[in-house]
Amino acid sequence: MKFIATPLRDVYLLEPRVFGDQRGFFMETWNLDTFRAAGFDLNFVQDNHSRSARGILRGLHFQMEHTQGKLVRVTAGEVFDVAVDLRRSSPTLGQWYGVSLSAENQRMLWVPPGFAHGFYVTSEYADFIYKCSDVYHPASEKTLAWNDATVGIEWPVPAGETPQLSAKDAQGLSWADTPRFD
Repeated sequence: MKFIATPLRDVYLLEPRVFGDQRGFFMETWNLDTFRAAGFDLNFVQDNHSRSARGILRGLHFQMEHTQGKLVRVTAGEVFDVAVDLRRSSPTLGQWYGVSLSAENQRMLWVPPGFAHGFYVTSEYADFIYKCSDVYHPASEKTLAWNDATVGIEWPVPAGETPQLSAKDAQGLSWADTPRFD
């Protein structure tokens, strides 16, 4: 497993070793010893799987309690995945990082606690898998507006189109109103 630092402190792009031949492929996506050897002492408690159609944008979500770190990947299709740093003490507070994750490139992204996270589906559909370091806690979930001008995420939304959002995501908070983590 290759752990690649991103411009955001503590966010890593991961490239697993893929073994393939005419029959298909095999890759290891999670191994406690491998992650510990790379300096990550993680305890995942929940796995999630979502399927979304082209043009759907989910996020940017975070929880103020039961703060979740997420190891995310795509098993079918492609998404543009985004993390936004919400940690007051971080030198990258308010900055975002986005990367294409797909079944083809087989990359993963580690988004630690203290970040807002979301993705936009760029393929016909996408199956999105994520391991979480804490449980879903709807009472403390918040959403940063996907299109907040202060954060300025450059989503790959085609000109003239608007992403499909849930009612909750359409009511996302501005950067000024978004709570921060210590």
